[in-house]
Amino acid sequence: MFINRTITPTLRIVANQFPVVAIIGPRQSGKSTLAKKTFPDYTYISLEDLDIRALAKADPRGFLAAYDQQKGVIIDEIQEVPELLSYMQGVVDRAYRPGYFIITGSQNFLLHEKITQTLAGRIALLTLLPLSLAELKDANLLTGLVEEALLKGGYPRPYAEKIDLNTWCTNYISTYVEKDVRQVLNVSDVVTFQRFLKLCAARTGNLLNYASLARDADISPNTAKAWISILETSFIIKLLYPYHVNFNKRVIKSPKLYFYDTALICSLLGIRTTDELQFHPLKGALFESLIISELFKYSFNHGEQPALYFWRDVQGHEIDVLIEKSFGTTFPLEIKAGKTITDDFFKGLKDWQDITKQTTLKTFVIYGGSEKLVHKGHQIIGWNSANTVLDAVYKVTKK
Repeated sequence: MFINRTITPTLRIVANQFPVVAIIGPRQSGKSTLAKKTFPDYTYISLEDLDIRALAKADPRGFLAAYDQQKGVIIDEIQEVPELLSYMQGVVDRAYRPGYFIITGSQNFLLHEKITQTLAGRIALLTLLPLSLAELKDANLLTGLVEEALLKGGYPRPYAEKIDLNTWCTNYISTYVEKDVRQVLNVSDVVTFQRFLKLCAARTGNLLNYASLARDADISPNTAKAWISILETSFIIKLLYPYHVNFNKRVIKSPKLYFYDTALICSLLGIRTTDELQFHPLKGALFESLIISELFKYSFNHGEQPALYFWRDVQGHEIDVLIEKSFGTTFPLEIKAGKTITDDFFKGLKDWQDITKQTTLKTFVIYGGSEKLVHKGHQIIGWNSANTVLDAVYKVTKK
């Protein structure tokens, strides 16, 4: 079963403007399927095939020349032979063909380094994360239970095939550690890294404290920083940074840690059922991760770099997300897992308005219910329509 991806129109547009398009994102987020469905007439090459990889490594120039007469080429898992990027430069410089190379990769750290060295100005870079709530909703795969959405996450394969979710998540994490972490980044102590990953899952939605994390994982703070970088550049976690304007207040400067996919958090924490999740102490943090991930997915799917922050001062005033439309123009968003609207939902927004004197801009609450309404000037949006917040802020017209 193929699920339509919101990013498809953006992919078509940039393929008409650049000779190389890179689709990066976590393993199994749907990059290969997206490329093949969008460009069905292109020749498909997977560098995970050991024989093909050996040919590409042995003679990269000849390897690319063999496909020179094709309409276009999809090269999957480009990070397996990153030196091909250097030879692509010569190919596209000799004959400018928009959208000729569509490449995919699941290791952001390798691709960015090579791209900046060899293909600057010749390549468009798109990020494909797992399925968004909006995509699941359009495919009639989203139930009314927020707990089910938290438990299942957004990776396409468990939706497309009859696979036990817990088994899939366990295998996914094992594959990630074995292939992306140990082999590529030379993390030798896999057991310690897996424990570190579980500690990160337990800290989702919290301020990132490297010293505390390192102490609990029995590693050095420098190692903790390096491993956090690994997790972020391979699209497992996302750090949300504090807003840079302090409004004459002392503000928190540490980032907050979130996961891109809540199914992985549930698996790492041993949460197996919606009943377990319903009363879990981290349900609120999981809900925050779900919504923040949705905001990033929406932005990436429209080819944008999201300007999302949080804000907290030392007195405890806090806004879960600040959406910056332009410098100094920010829209506050509170994320509440509760399904019943209460006055507590709006306390942070009122504090923000009092501190910043910004009373004319839109303010938002996304909550665990499904109603959409306006309360005392604040726009309240149900969790399964979270993407409409950015529609309201940016007024993006879907392509």
